[in-house]
Amino acid sequence: MMTMMMGEKWAQLGSVIGSIMFAWAMFNQYFPQQLRDFILKYGQKFVGFLSPNIHITFHEFSGEYFKRSEAYAAIQTYLSDKSSMKAKNLKAEVVKDSSQSVILSMAENEEVTDEFEGVKLLWASMKHAPRTQSFSWYPEASDGKRYYKLTFHKSKREFVTRTYIHHVLQEGKEITVRNRQRKLYTNNPSQNWHGYQARKWSHVAFEHPSTFDTLAMESKKKEEIKNDLTKFSQGKEYYKKIGKAWKRGYLLYGPPGTGKSSMIAAMADFLKYDIYDLELTTVKDNTELRKLLIETTSKSIIVIEDIDCSIDLTGQRKKKKEKVEEEEPKDPVSKMAKDEEEESNSTKVTLSGLLNFIDGIWSATGGERLIIFTTNHVEKLDPALIRRGRMDKHIELSYCSFQAFKVLAKNYLDVDSHQLFETIGHLLEETNITPADVAENLMPKSLTEDADACLKTLIEALETAKEEARKKAEEDMRLKVEKEEKEKQQVAQEDVKVDESLAKEVKENCVEVVKG
Repeated sequence: MMTMMMGEKWAQLGSVIGSIMFAWAMFNQYFPQQLRDFILKYGQKFVGFLSPNIHITFHEFSGEYFKRSEAYAAIQTYLSDKSSMKAKNLKAEVVKDSSQSVILSMAENEEVTDEFEGVKLLWASMKHAPRTQSFSWYPEASDGKRYYKLTFHKSKREFVTRTYIHHVLQEGKEITVRNRQRKLYTNNPSQNWHGYQARKWSHVAFEHPSTFDTLAMESKKKEEIKNDLTKFSQGKEYYKKIGKAWKRGYLLYGPPGTGKSSMIAAMADFLKYDIYDLELTTVKDNTELRKLLIETTSKSIIVIEDIDCSIDLTGQRKKKKEKVEEEEPKDPVSKMAKDEEEESNSTKVTLSGLLNFIDGIWSATGGERLIIFTTNHVEKLDPALIRRGRMDKHIELSYCSFQAFKVLAKNYLDVDSHQLFETIGHLLEETNITPADVAENLMPKSLTEDADACLKTLIEALETAKEEARKKAEEDMRLKVEKEEKEKQQVAQEDVKVDESLAKEVKENCVEVVKG
């Protein structure tokens, strides 16, 4: 009996659905398009008047098809985690410049719920099918218009429009930044800035393995730098409050091989920033320098390595020594062409232009940016270039200490302690050796070489460096003594010459007196 009643209900429901479908087909076939649009428009208004919900749509493309909406992309990213856990129908997309292989998102006509600050909201992924099939250069145009629809109770209108949507867009952008493939940029010469698909910067994927865990440095110093970077990355409101551009300068200095480039890579890994490696010698003048700055993005590190060797930052170009006449071109035309070539190859970036790049009005464009200089000779830099406010934090990367050695031993040999550590510690106190040299000696050179062999190799290298340093010190002392002896002899010779000159003058005066 119960089965028969259920069968009758299903039959009635099927009949109702069939009638609705038949009526809808008749409606689409016999009603004119304008009338159908009019009925649907006011029908939706009537249903909306009765419904307590509000709907907001976010279309994938705004205006032209090829211009994708940033809001749609942010919402898609925000919903990716929620949809992968809750939705039943998903689609996988390969997103350009993302560290993830595929991104999962809701398929069309799928819905997921979201809860924020106790308010439940409904997201739906929708698509308008095109009315007519037409050819288009853009696949999205022929495939239909996709959009997200947000549904919520009308009592939450102010909360959603002022708080929730801002939260979704902001969170979506932050997730995109976290998941993006970091890039390493280098500036192109200005003659390549024009033409089809010309770019001021070229880039490759940045996959440097250096991190703060692998840096050969004292733990206390690492934590100090990491805390400083964290404070900067979270300081948007603070920098706005004090009226400063959201940027920070770092000066990395020390002997070659002490890990300046590795430090930059570790900073980029820690903050998830891109790196712009600025080659100043290819920049013609200050105007080009400003144009390059404008083309950089936020959440990036602008690096100028070996700043003391890049250009003459005083703006006064040193004249080359005059060559021997036979080496100079005798033809005036050839000489003029050579002078023009040298002039075209030289950069006219000045100290003033570089200072404006770092700390001027143009430096405020973009925001959230680090500017890093590296140098082996900090004493050669102009004080105006590295003062606080431009290079805010000075970090000295010096020779390898015992704590830095222990980090390298852990990284290269997976050794935390060893009986040879004490010997190595004493030698490091007596010898100046860079972390790069220590790392090279710790690296196994064959499959049979173990930790003992590598540590002994390092001890031999340290003893050799110690002996060479002793010999160099003795040689320097010998040269210094010889130089002092020569100076004394020169002074003595000059004194003798003066005495002889005075004696001669006295003699001549006496002769003149006698004659008179």
